[in-house]
Amino acid sequence: MSSLRTNIRDPDGIEGLRSGGLDSSNSDLQTGTMDKPISPLVRRRRRYRRQLVGGGIVLFLALATVGLAHLKPAAPVVDKASVWMGTVKRGEMLLQVRGEGTLVPEDIRWIATVSPGMVERIQALPGTAVQPGTVLVELSNSELEQTAFETESQFKGAEADLTNLQVQLASQKLTQQAAVATAQADYTTARAESDTDKELGKIGLEAALTVNEATTKTEELAKLLKIQQEALQLIGTAARAQLSSQEQKIAQLHGLLELQQSQLEGLKIRAGIAGVLQQLGDASTPLQVGQQLSAGALVALVASQTKLKAAIQVAETQARDIQLDQPAEIDTHNGIIPGRVVRIDPAVQNGTVTVDVALEGPLPKGARPDLSVDGTIQLDRLEDVLYVDRPVAGQPNSTVGLFKLVDNGAAASKVPVQVGRTSVSMIEVLKGLDIGDRIILSDMSQWDAYSRVRLE
Repeated sequence: MSSLRTNIRDPDGIEGLRSGGLDSSNSDLQTGTMDKPISPLVRRRRRYRRQLVGGGIVLFLALATVGLAHLKPAAPVVDKASVWMGTVKRGEMLLQVRGEGTLVPEDIRWIATVSPGMVERIQALPGTAVQPGTVLVELSNSELEQTAFETESQFKGAEADLTNLQVQLASQKLTQQAAVATAQADYTTARAESDTDKELGKIGLEAALTVNEATTKTEELAKLLKIQQEALQLIGTAARAQLSSQEQKIAQLHGLLELQQSQLEGLKIRAGIAGVLQQLGDASTPLQVGQQLSAGALVALVASQTKLKAAIQVAETQARDIQLDQPAEIDTHNGIIPGRVVRIDPAVQNGTVTVDVALEGPLPKGARPDLSVDGTIQLDRLEDVLYVDRPVAGQPNSTVGLFKLVDNGAAASKVPVQVGRTSVSMIEVLKGLDIGDRIILSDMSQWDAYSRVRLE
């Protein structure tokens, strides 16, 4: 019985080995004795013990797994220096939209041919500064030159004919004036003689027949004088008509000659305005010497350098609130110029709307057409509103999750924030934040799965 208890308490015989059993076994082996066989009860107890230990380990692992699964994830650490923060404020907020664009000339002039012609000489190349009278291209047209020469000859001949007609009419007038003077003298003499004869006849010194003859002669000479005077008037009227007709012919020829000379002068293509020559000929076909051009063909493009405006590309979603005469600022990267909206393109291209802004300040040095600029247009001015710098995830009229700083800036908790209208750099806060709250404005999308982060 004692041996059974000993086996149960020490089934592997460890104590025996410790108390010198190993030496005894060795002595027994040396003496030829053998250990007793292990009983079935001991084997069952050993198996039960192994099963019990294994089951406990399995149960422990299962409980540990369930416990870990129900644990909340630890708050991740975010580098405080790597995020951008903003503070909620109350006051005036400017609603603005921004876009990129270029400076474009207000005065752009395409210069076309007045008359058809062949390109003889090209006097200026694109990029050259020009004045209104600068000749860009010279054309030639032999037919127009011949026509102008013939018209000039006709004009000079008509002027000579007018001079000759004036001399002839003056001579006719003088002849008729002499005839009137002769008739006037004859009438005057006859009237004096008739008066004398009448007086003599009254006292019986002149025969009645003689008196009658004198009276009749005077009357005839009076009629002749009247006829000569009327003839003189008719000559004057006819002379004025002939002169007017010839003068009209001369004026017509002079106008035709001026037109043809203007067409000849138009063969010299001039800039017309002060600026820079932008282009010669069609964009796809540069102008060349010897090229034949028709009337009205585009020859050159000249842009003014002093009158510039800004063409700003604004996103279609933001352009719907833009109106004419709204104030704007144009950043040329060498100074900011005030301006106002003067045109809104009704068409949408590639998701943007072109807005033209007239510049109301002096141009900085280096300002030129096609210079890249940034434009800011002021839409409205909001008074006494809650606002904050615009976060990366801030969309107008929506509710967004933003991380608000807590624990004196040691951590940030995600809070739902209702936002309203947006500007270029600010957004209106409707709910979820108060004055003085600090929020993270940077992109925190990688931490969307967490409601809290630590800042270090």
